[in-house]
Amino acid sequence: MGNEMREKGKRLHQMIDAADSICILGHVRPDGDCVGSTLAVYNYIIDRYKEKTVDVYMDTFSSTMKFLNGAKKVKHDAAGKHYDLAISIDVSEMARLGKFEDLFKTSISTVCIDHHVSNTGFGDLCFVDTEASSACEAFAELIDPEEVSLNTAKCLYMGMVHDTGVFKYSCTRRYTMELAGLLLEKGVDSNYIIDETFYKKTYKQNLLMARTILESVQYMDGKVIVGYISKDTMKEFKANALDTEGIVEQLRLTDGVEVAVFAYQMTKKTFKFSLRAKNYADVNAVAVTFGGGGHVKAAGFEATGDYQEILKQLLKEIEPQLK
Repeated sequence: MGNEMREKGKRLHQMIDAADSICILGHVRPDGDCVGSTLAVYNYIIDRYKEKTVDVYMDTFSSTMKFLNGAKKVKHDAAGKHYDLAISIDVSEMARLGKFEDLFKTSISTVCIDHHVSNTGFGDLCFVDTEASSACEAFAELIDPEEVSLNTAKCLYMGMVHDTGVFKYSCTRRYTMELAGLLLEKGVDSNYIIDETFYKKTYKQNLLMARTILESVQYMDGKVIVGYISKDTMKEFKANALDTEGIVEQLRLTDGVEVAVFAYQMTKKTFKFSLRAKNYADVNAVAVTFGGGGHVKAAGFEATGDYQEILKQLLKEIEPQLK
């Protein structure tokens, strides 16, 4: 794997060298690792190439992450844009690029950097390290992290914090902690990033989480817990998808639970499901059966139909994972 990393890292730098215009793309409904990794790539490139055009495209993300350099320059509309090089990061499949998929397809050269086990590979250059804790960590393997600026280090550290649950999930490995230590030596303010971007919740978010937990239901002798938010509840709290951050993790912490399921209604017949496992269940295998994916202990999917029918089928898929 070491030689492959070196060769792909060298190729990535050659492709960046050759491009005059570069776009960096994350997945729909960006989380902390998506925001951190896209902006880490952005800062890494602009630190070295002042003359290049470098743009980041993403959906709206949490305002708590706007402190990162370049966050306020992120573009949300790609109409009529074309680039020499497109870099997709933290995106498990091309469809997850959402409305920015055409940017990737119409670029002269393309790169995919990821860590999702469900990624089957796409792009002219594809690097997927399923052992990496995060997309930020996967990107760090392709560069020399000793040489990154403080701006890049902040982005990398934030992404790692979010995808490791502040370094407590099973995806945290020795290299994760070594890389985190190196980034701290660059001057990263760990307390600020952890408190302000991971733990901090608005009062509205707390109320939404409380309602979800209050109305949650346990199945299979308490090994599975399901929380659900309807569009009516979203309207009642004047909330949106960003306000649901952290709910599935709180459900996962329930005593006796192995698999936590959180779902919210997107349209009349469309629902977003997030799955989390605590110890041994493979929720990626479950999500894949619904056309989604992710990681062994953290995955998700979207489904269209009747919520109760979808949930009934989901529970059937989860049950074998508990044996």
